[in-house]
Amino acid sequence: MDRCNRLVDVGRRQFLRGSAFAAATAVALPTMPAKAAPSLALVEYPSNKLANVANLKPNEPFDVTYPDGDAPGVLLKLGTKVEGGAGPDGDIVGFSTICPHKGFPLNFNADDRTLNCPGHYSRFDCEAGGQQIWGQSTANLPQYALRVDDKGDIYAEGLDELLYGRLSNVL
Repeated sequence: MDRCNRLVDVGRRQFLRGSAFAAATAVALPTMPAKAAPSLALVEYPSNKLANVANLKPNEPFDVTYPDGDAPGVLLKLGTKVEGGAGPDGDIVGFSTICPHKGFPLNFNADDRTLNCPGHYSRFDCEAGGQQIWGQSTANLPQYALRVDDKGDIYAEGLDELLYGRLSNVL
């Protein structure tokens, strides 16, 4: 029992020693002026044509890839206007179809307009911007920033979340 108490004391001493070092380092580091705060890193996404509005049918997924050929996704025409929706009716959305939890391919359920993971049962609401509504994932589904031109061509121009397994969405 005596040995165990000594280990606890050593642990406390190490903690206090480390805390003192961290405090001294924080005081010694120069502070940045408020105006010199670093700016956010902006990622330039490619503008890729994914489809035409005429290619889409209500509640039927249209398979695409974005921002490159190794990133599977889907376009959906939901039939009702949603926040973040594109097109003349504001009902076209696009998402990555790789689960942000462990990378399983997602399946679309037309009955409740969700993308579902067969691996750990995470579910993502397509009408709510890919928000997770159930399961193990700790992130929402990456949604495409879409633009529809006057000819009905649908372009993806960015993503709002990090794709599974990547340090950057654009390689």
